[in-house]
Amino acid sequence: MNPAADRRDGDAGGAARGSPWRWWVLALAALAVSSSYYEDDVIGPIADLLHRQRGFGQAQLGMLNGVISIPNVALALLNGILIDRFGPARVAFWSATIGVFGAALTAVGSPYGLMVFGRFLFGVSEGAIFIALVAALAQWFPRSGIALATALYLSLARVGSYAVDTSTAWARPLYERGWQAPLWLGAGVCLAGFVAAALLYRIDRRRRPGVAAAGGAAAPRMNPGDLLKFDRSYWYILGLHVLYAAVFFPFRTTYAIEYFQHAKGLTLQQAGLANSWVFFSAIFATPLFGLVADRFGHRALMLVFGTLLLPLTFVVLGLTNESLWVSTVMMGISFSLVPAVIWPATTLIVEPGRLGTGLGLITLIQALGMAASNLVAGMLADRFGASAQNPAGYDVMLWFFFLLGLVALAAAVLLWRREMGPQGHGLEEARRASLAAAA
Repeated sequence: MNPAADRRDGDAGGAARGSPWRWWVLALAALAVSSSYYEDDVIGPIADLLHRQRGFGQAQLGMLNGVISIPNVALALLNGILIDRFGPARVAFWSATIGVFGAALTAVGSPYGLMVFGRFLFGVSEGAIFIALVAALAQWFPRSGIALATALYLSLARVGSYAVDTSTAWARPLYERGWQAPLWLGAGVCLAGFVAAALLYRIDRRRRPGVAAAGGAAAPRMNPGDLLKFDRSYWYILGLHVLYAAVFFPFRTTYAIEYFQHAKGLTLQQAGLANSWVFFSAIFATPLFGLVADRFGHRALMLVFGTLLLPLTFVVLGLTNESLWVSTVMMGISFSLVPAVIWPATTLIVEPGRLGTGLGLITLIQALGMAASNLVAGMLADRFGASAQNPAGYDVMLWFFFLLGLVALAAAVLLWRREMGPQGHGLEEARRASLAAAA
């Protein structure tokens, strides 16, 4: 067992249980981030409408989702500095404000450049609000409870993704009015998230305990060269973060619903429902997989299994006539398992004094990967004429995602092999210390 990992598992000094207001903070943080997830995915359900009513090509659709990731390239590390300087609740409030304006400009939607700018502006908000809210939870919850709080936060965030996919059914009259009405619905959801962030900021200013058990020390000054001074396990898990996101999110949030319509013969409502179950399952299964990892260990092996399901999903989609629910279940398990394990595993691999830098670097490169994957997939679909009249045109896009998934699997296997050796960080051991502390 890695001694450093053991120390991190403990609840140093038996931290206080925390203020009862922390559960309100968690609920408001979940609502704020869920609204952000809703607006993030809002283009997917109207992709076919944008094709038919505005003549958008696949590359233009890819840009509308890919541009969201671009601000993270410049702001990933800066966001952490702002959070340390002004406080996470305040930064979350600022970010939610920017997000409402971005969603409104997207809903205006014409000309196309304004729509792209709105999505870019929303990307500025999205990149900051997720990290800021995680940091806010760390100030409110003691170390013995922050893992559960974070798992619930991640699970409830998926409600936004589930809601936008099922909106094709529960908000069907809006979709029947055309492409713009669903975007105004997304702006309204963002407004609800802004209200939640404002209430959280108010509670934080008036009710938050003095010094969080999770620690509130300022981040150490880092030299540029220090960005490269992580051990090999970190680079493996960084690669897994980046590649997994570059496969899952572009496919499920940009192309899946339209692909299900054109290649599988589903209606818009059926396609949205099928896609939504990936996110719906994650709402409940993410905490379950986190509990399994804490109790039984073998985190790296769990990551291998979860990542393996990703390329296999595209094999089932592209090369078999199996029910669409087979691939949906496979991707749902993968999406529940990998996020539940990969974030805690990252905190075990990176020493606490450099964790912010490590996570910032992951966020930065992940944003580049998702933006590039969105654009490449869209260009491939355009190049091979993917459409309802030519479903085979999607095959090359599926192969692209399959190959990226294989590279992600290779990163997971390399991480598992290293963690099995003497240079591991305890990912293959059970976290008995944390269980004892929780008891």
